[in-house]
Amino acid sequence: MQERFKKIVQSLADFVQQTGKTRAVLGLSGGVDSALTAKIAVEALGKDKVTVILMPNEGLTKSESVTDAESFAKALGIEHQIVPINPFLDDYSQLPWKSSELSVMNVNARIRATILYHFANTHDAIVLGTGNKTELMLGYFTKYGDGACDVEVIGSLYKTEVWEMAKAVGVPEVIVNKTPSAELTEGQTDEGEMGMSYAEADEILKRIENGENPTDSTADRMREMMRASEHKRHVPPIIHFL
Repeated sequence: MQERFKKIVQSLADFVQQTGKTRAVLGLSGGVDSALTAKIAVEALGKDKVTVILMPNEGLTKSESVTDAESFAKALGIEHQIVPINPFLDDYSQLPWKSSELSVMNVNARIRATILYHFANTHDAIVLGTGNKTELMLGYFTKYGDGACDVEVIGSLYKTEVWEMAKAVGVPEVIVNKTPSAELTEGQTDEGEMGMSYAEADEILKRIENGENPTDSTADRMREMMRASEHKRHVPPIIHFL
């Protein structure tokens, strides 16, 4: 895992150089994906070139998520900002239609993306994505929300590989071992929402990627998730006319 870590670090450094930028920003949630991404960014760009923004939904985001994220940012020696998203969320209550649960969940993620890009535009930086390969393949992310970025730093790593690499490079156990959750609703967990564990998902995804055709109900459900979310992994199509 150390060798793969070094290769990802070098690839990110090369990518940023090609963009002509020198700074990067990402959202730090207190979870393992964003923590590993921040660690890679610091190794690739240097701690003075990386900023993390903590964007809690006060009343929903767990206090330990903020504490863990802030402690890790301080341990890395990088600039961090705390920007609660509640004032922005409140504006959506003025809309003339009733919000669905899905719309509220997604607007949390999209507000965070807007904040990251505001910082990036202000500071001539790029936005680093924190999605892992499992989430990207299954479409388990918000379009133009946590899926909005200039580069997916850990997008080549399955979730189980993220855990393995994070442990190998010194991400604190309190972050590595916590139950994965986007904290978009009360009591939400990734695995509960997906209906399977990441270990199960990764095993099946690897088989599909290798050309196998698993036929159990979980594999069928995953293939449907991949099909239904295909649009999330591409730029919008253009409708042509003759």
